[in-house]
Amino acid sequence: MTNDNGNTLLALLTGAAIGAGIGILYAPDKGVKTRKRIKKKAIQTSDDLTSRISHATEELTKTAEAKKVDFEHKLEETLSNMSYKADDIISALEKKLSDLKNKNAQLQK
Repeated sequence: MTNDNGNTLLALLTGAAIGAGIGILYAPDKGVKTRKRIKKKAIQTSDDLTSRISHATEELTKTAEAKKVDFEHKLEETLSNMSYKADDIISALEKKLSDLKNKNAQLQK
């Protein structure tokens, strides 16, 4: 979930909680019953937020782990390719050195 989606979700939940609270306060029930409703709604909203935050945390953890594994795989692949290229360069330099030694030996005669 992106930050904008999280902020939007939080704003919607906050607005819903405030709207429900105001609605309950203006309801024609007794004070004890109204307080119980407010408490029940607050607990439900808290539980819902906790659940959503937990789910978002799990999703972010999964995404981060997947990105980490992908990065490690690409890094290993890049290092492997670099190793092969280094071997090719070393082989080419050794061949060139051998050719130069042969030329030098011919010139020494």
